[in-house]
Amino acid sequence: MENNHWWNNSVVYQIYPKSFQDTNHDGVGDLRGIIEHLDYLKKLGVDIIWLNPIYESPQVDNGYDISNYKAINPTLGNMDDFQELIDGIHERGMKLVMDLVVNHTSDQHHWFQESRKGKDNPYRDYYIWRDGKDGQEPNNWGSYFSGAAWKYDQQSGQYYLHLFAPQQPDLNWENPKVRHTVYDMMNWWAAKGVDGFRMDVINLISKPAGLPDAPQSGDEKYGNVEPLVSNGPRIHEFLQEMNKNVMSKHKMVTVGETPGATPDDAKKYANLDNSELNMVFQFEHMGLDSNPNPALGKWFDQKASLKDLRANLTKWQEKLYGIAWNSLYWNNHDQPRVVSRFGNDQTEDYRVKSAKMLATMMHMMQGTPYIYEGEEIGMTNAYFPKLEDYVDLESINAYHQLVDDQHLLDGKTMMKYIALHSRDNARTPMQWDDSEYAGFSDHLPWEKVNPNYKQINVKKALADQNSVFYYYQKLIELRHTLPVITNGKYALVPGNEDDDAIFAYTRQSDETTLLVILNYTDQVVERHYDVPTKAKLLISNYADDQGNTIRPYEAKVYQF
Repeated sequence: MENNHWWNNSVVYQIYPKSFQDTNHDGVGDLRGIIEHLDYLKKLGVDIIWLNPIYESPQVDNGYDISNYKAINPTLGNMDDFQELIDGIHERGMKLVMDLVVNHTSDQHHWFQESRKGKDNPYRDYYIWRDGKDGQEPNNWGSYFSGAAWKYDQQSGQYYLHLFAPQQPDLNWENPKVRHTVYDMMNWWAAKGVDGFRMDVINLISKPAGLPDAPQSGDEKYGNVEPLVSNGPRIHEFLQEMNKNVMSKHKMVTVGETPGATPDDAKKYANLDNSELNMVFQFEHMGLDSNPNPALGKWFDQKASLKDLRANLTKWQEKLYGIAWNSLYWNNHDQPRVVSRFGNDQTEDYRVKSAKMLATMMHMMQGTPYIYEGEEIGMTNAYFPKLEDYVDLESINAYHQLVDDQHLLDGKTMMKYIALHSRDNARTPMQWDDSEYAGFSDHLPWEKVNPNYKQINVKKALADQNSVFYYYQKLIELRHTLPVITNGKYALVPGNEDDDAIFAYTRQSDETTLLVILNYTDQVVERHYDVPTKAKLLISNYADDQGNTIRPYEAKVYQF
């Protein structure tokens, strides 16, 4: 099936506004900071800019707790700045995607403030309220951010559900008023020129009838809520209704963040008939380096094996082909830096080589690639040594839960795990140059700057034709000019399934074959692939081609 939508061969660049560029000297990034760098993004070649939430918010969870969906957070700017930003994006032939957070609101939102006033309030049913059970919470659900997923509200005498922080009460999607108010808000932004939405934890909005207890293991104080709340009973009905009321009226692109989704789920959410969403973010490859002890979740220090990674990426490529659309990503505001996590940031040469190798692996697959701010210059994890260095609520809560409360880990081990996996790794300020605070601000930033900014920054990358930046630029250019990258069929090279070092796959259309060869290790290995003598070396992260000798983190793509 040919993929002819405008977003099929597009590349998305994700901006975390607080960390991108500060222009009003308060240490926090802002909308004018994004406006300043639109030419930089145009030079990179991206088509779509996705912004993390810029709405009014008390910032308990970095803007994912929204108190007003139709207002800009004053720290970031105002509606005039927003209009200038969207106009500037459109003038350069790019599109804007907003973050849509409608599983929950802030407890400061007008709806919740009203809802708390009592059972007779017209907004009461906008949220999920329940009586307690035997002096306890209504059920055993655990929050994604540790602790119970219920909070008792003294004012109104009941518990409300919050799958995330207590300041993020869940909306009641069973209430048609809630749904249609959300659709009206989405259309309001579309009228301002917004080109699409990335939908935060969208597959959690349909809760199971009766809210039964969640599965619980011996070590856990609360039940694991994900299997119950992800892909709930009415989710497809809700998304089709949203599509009918919003997406079908505009030439939009939509991506749903869907924790716990399988390829079979994705086929429903992101079917090529476009009746729901255009694509989903799935997390299977992000869980490959999790701790084998489920009570410790993602906190661990082992790198994902190539065998697991290849099997997982291959499964998604094969299962969605011709049925649904993939989104391709290594990084976002919730994940560690790709080069530190799947590559090697221990030496400068390995950092550059492995960053390019991982970029090749993802950008040669079928789907829409997402580049997270700083990924295009090979930014690394920050590896902060002390708990006080961290801002991320999830990391701090996890430390107290696993070390202080449950004694499952000692402090030193947990700090090592946090240094590798904290969300703060992605949120350190963008490294523009080698001046103080990395050119992000002239004021102490809200989050510490990664100490390596003098070596790794945009100014340096733009001055070096062999930098990670220009390699990404070339990958994007190839996607725009070679239809095989958008439409070709993916296949593993026969015999590659169990290789511990090399990932080799092809993309094939009627006219063209691409052969992608990637070394996931720091070893030199010998492998023979049948490369026709007339094959063209399309892109590579080494200056020469040594044929069967494949060097550390080498990536090469042949076209024939």
